Amino acid sequence: MSYQRIDRISEQVRREVDRIIREDVSDPRVRGTFSITHADVTRDLRFAKIYVSVLEDENREPMLAALRKASGFIRRELGRSMIIRYAPELIFEADQNIAYGIHIASMLRQVQPEDDETNEDDDE
Repeated sequence: MSYQRIDRISEQVRREVDRIIREDVSDPRVRGTFSITHADVTRDLRFAKIYVSVLEDENREPMLAALRKASGFIRRELGRSMIIRYAPELIFEADQNIAYGIHIASMLRQVQPEDDETNEDDDE
């Protein structure tokens, strides 16, 4: 199986899981601003690691717990909507990239030199 096919399937799994969660999962813990950022499907299509980015920190763990609990339902709906031999077992993980980027940006703002220091460097 080529990597291009796996990439296409991973993207299709990401879109379908996002749609299923938004439209069909009724758990009240699945709320707030979230995004399915990425899906990594194994080459044998048995497992898919789904990365979820949740904007509100206090909603992250309850939402991941709800998604893990609903993974059987989501997997069944995924199998119905996609034409593949096996619906992969879904493993939900928190995607920390956005939070990490915000943290780095705030650190960079704190470290920025003042205007006086930059002018002294220009004179040399």
